[in-house]
Amino acid sequence: MNKKPLIYAKNIYKIYNLAEKLTIKALKGVSIKIYQGEFVSIVGKSGSGKSTLMHLLGFLDTPTKGKIYLKGKDISYFTESKLAKIRNKEVGFVFQSFNLLERATALENVILPLMYSDIPKKDWKLRALEKLKIVGLESRINNKSNELSGGQKQRVAIARALVNNPSIILADEPTGNLDTKTGKQIIKLFKNLHKMGKTIILVTHDNDLANIAKRKITILDGKIINE
Repeated sequence: MNKKPLIYAKNIYKIYNLAEKLTIKALKGVSIKIYQGEFVSIVGKSGSGKSTLMHLLGFLDTPTKGKIYLKGKDISYFTESKLAKIRNKEVGFVFQSFNLLERATALENVILPLMYSDIPKKDWKLRALEKLKIVGLESRINNKSNELSGGQKQRVAIARALVNNPSIILADEPTGNLDTKTGKQIIKLFKNLHKMGKTIILVTHDNDLANIAKRKITILDGKIINE
């Protein structure tokens, strides 16, 4: 493990102004370091601030106050266009609802992030096929999303998250829409990805799911209460 953190969120505050006199302090001075190759879970109840923290660690949002460093570089207040480039290159997202294009094939869904990358077009198909093989879906590459089971859809989503070889895999309730048996298969897949050296941040309200990570961070009322 490198001594220098991959991501360092330092004394982060996130405040939402909902009305003239109504503000919500979603995060209150949170500091967290994520190192290359770690498997970290962030757990908390609904409204705890974990989703806000996920958005900040995935560069989907910027803090109201505090600093966020990626590989030692301060990116706290980058413009949305700069953050979009960083997200495409550095972060692979896996969501509870899969977020696939229903009428596109598994292969087309995995290729999608490559369209916004610097990867030459001639390499797109081979790279996507490699990632689909990792998740065990090489036999389903031409099936449209609406022809796949929930577990297969999530495997496509994971392959899509991997396709740009990102620094971080950020998974938000990845088993939330799956039955118990399928959920266990997806958990096993994440464990295998970690063994391959992937850095994984798993966000969940489920303690059992959170416990598969090597390190668990609990957040409550916008603050880290246990690590």
